[in-house]
Amino acid sequence: MSDRFELFLTCPKGLEGLLIEEAVGLGLEEAREHTSAVRGMADMETAYRLCLWSRLANRVLLVLKRFPMKDAEDLYHGVLDVDWQDHMLADGTLAVEFSGHGSGIDNTHFGALKVKDAIVDKLRTPTGERPSIDKLNPDLRIHLRLDRGEAILSLDLSGHSLHQRGYRLQQGAAPLKENLAAAILIRAGWPRIAAEGGALADPMCGVGTFLVEAGMIAADMAPNLRRQQWGFTAWLGHVPALWKKLHEEATARAAAGLAKPPLWIRGYEADPRLIQPGRNNVERAGLSEWIKIYQGEVATFEPRPDQNQKGLVICNPPYGERLGDEASLLYLYQNLGERLRQACLNWEAAVFTGAPDLGKRMGIRSHKQYSFWNGALPCKLLLIKVLPDQFVTGERRSPEQRQAEREQAAYDQTPEVPQERQYNKNGNPIKPAPSPAPVVEQARLSEGGQMFANRLQKNLKSLSKWAKREGVECYRVYDADMPEYSMAIDLYHDWVHVQEYVAPKSIDPEKASARLFDALAAIPQALNIDKSRVVIKRRERQSGTKQYERQSAQGKFTEVNEGGVKLLVNLTDYLDTGLFLDHRPMRLRIQKEAAGKRFLNLFCYTATASVHAAKGGARSTTSVDLSKTYLDWARRNLSLNGFSDKNRLEQGDVMAWLEASRDEYDLIFIDPPTFSNSKRMEGVFDVQRDHVQLLDLAMARLAPGGVLYFSNNFRKFQLEDNLGERYAVEEITAKTIDPDFARNGKIHRAWKIMSR
Repeated sequence: MSDRFELFLTCPKGLEGLLIEEAVGLGLEEAREHTSAVRGMADMETAYRLCLWSRLANRVLLVLKRFPMKDAEDLYHGVLDVDWQDHMLADGTLAVEFSGHGSGIDNTHFGALKVKDAIVDKLRTPTGERPSIDKLNPDLRIHLRLDRGEAILSLDLSGHSLHQRGYRLQQGAAPLKENLAAAILIRAGWPRIAAEGGALADPMCGVGTFLVEAGMIAADMAPNLRRQQWGFTAWLGHVPALWKKLHEEATARAAAGLAKPPLWIRGYEADPRLIQPGRNNVERAGLSEWIKIYQGEVATFEPRPDQNQKGLVICNPPYGERLGDEASLLYLYQNLGERLRQACLNWEAAVFTGAPDLGKRMGIRSHKQYSFWNGALPCKLLLIKVLPDQFVTGERRSPEQRQAEREQAAYDQTPEVPQERQYNKNGNPIKPAPSPAPVVEQARLSEGGQMFANRLQKNLKSLSKWAKREGVECYRVYDADMPEYSMAIDLYHDWVHVQEYVAPKSIDPEKASARLFDALAAIPQALNIDKSRVVIKRRERQSGTKQYERQSAQGKFTEVNEGGVKLLVNLTDYLDTGLFLDHRPMRLRIQKEAAGKRFLNLFCYTATASVHAAKGGARSTTSVDLSKTYLDWARRNLSLNGFSDKNRLEQGDVMAWLEASRDEYDLIFIDPPTFSNSKRMEGVFDVQRDHVQLLDLAMARLAPGGVLYFSNNFRKFQLEDNLGERYAVEEITAKTIDPDFARNGKIHRAWKIMSR
């Protein structure tokens, strides 16, 4: 066997440049870069060293043979021609991986099968012994890559992928692979910072992958020092004495590195469920003395061990997968930017993001960006120097002011010199003036964001006077006033509920996304609301009961007041909140008219109208809805106000319930959905098609002299003309629209209907 081998080192896409630098540094010669791989020549010692020390490679493949290949027979005979008895025993185990296609092989499983057949046939003994397949832990893992008519047959020295260091047995939902984390640290300059004695902090550390990889780099630990099983362990070409020497050298280097004073490496994680798994991973890596993990939110992140310490802040913010994640992610990035500006002056920062546009919202410029791939997701690494002249804040400063800030920052970082104590004329010590509190600067809004903020502030100024006068604490402050910012924004006391209307397909998605981020950045500033109290949802064309489908499962209810009653809203779990704000005038009308009356609420939803009727002194209320979830919510609304005995909650299909009912009611309210279907209901309710039957059934239950209020929000709805022949019908839409919905007069239509 030759003393020099051709090696292929595979890696994640985007790491090739870093890998070739690392591999050359570890002894690889004649190195060349390929897509997701590096190729070169090396002796066995270098091959072992690459397995042990490469922080970036996935696999180290030792090329056994290259041969031209036209078809499956060429493949079989090319593999058969290898002296397999030099590599494995006849009764050993193997696994075969095949990549590429062409030369008559379009199925990788078929290609792998031909490779396996050739090896088995070569090693089959007269007594029938032959290698068997073990896909999990084989003696040899063989790889064949088909590249433009050439077969490259290799032995996988690594066995399992080298990114599997062995310390991360517990992980979060979407962790970075260890070699990608190491690449990000290297690009961020951590080896240099660590050599200078710098600190490292990760404010969103998850289970600690960045922390452990950083600790191993700083302590000079080979990343795969603790690995027990290798692809060459059972290989007949393995040189145990050479491997033992290299392993002992790496063990000695790690011991020497860990004996040094530990660097300050800290992780912070908001999710309490990840704290112990992260600490367990650190302990398995042997770095408990170097790395500490604490529970903490990004908004309170304080990385500095002391005033003079500098270092690197590194993080991989979540990408967001659920509807409405845009707001929480935007504010997460803004909070991160604020903490960098306030607590990490003169540090360096590295933000690895799958949403580079959000990176621009941190209020601080990146001086370098690198492209990476996290699996199939294109990502950016944003490198930042945390210096005042890199800040993008709401205040424009002159060059002289920036210079003064830099000088002040430099002064703030110098050790304090004891000053001679001064005394007043009475002999009492003079207390030094307290240092001014740091100014918390908000990121500057874009031009469009500032226009949007101006409109919000104008609306708020106008509506807040009306709301205060009328005692209204939940109202709409914006409803697509500006076509470019198509959303509805509602205030619920000290919460903001945002519904984004999905942009038409004619709008560039990137522009729509940028406008959304502009608006979300403006909302907390314009409305003076904390970012954590902004909830966003996306409203699309609804059909059936889609508007009632669960969006989340937080189960968090907030109590609000309206017209002297207390109501529960849920701002997160459903598209609607449990309180239709546009029906406020109708609910207050019902409260005024309900005294002594029997009230019926059909399609009652969370029965807010029933609570108002009970508050107004109704003799009884009956609320009917098909949903048990919303009837339970209704029960809580009634109980919250002390109403229970005379308030019935009925679960059922409204049409069927009306047909079966024989009771009379003095006041009826009907606000049906446009469409409704359910497993509990036969057919589909269509308000345009079925409203005449619905109203006839309801009017049959109306007592003499009673009033029925009918409303719906189907914009194309037309009330059947012949209803006016049977009943006294008056449209009262204009009387049921409050100032906060004045711009959207078609939010609903309403009628007052009585018997003739």
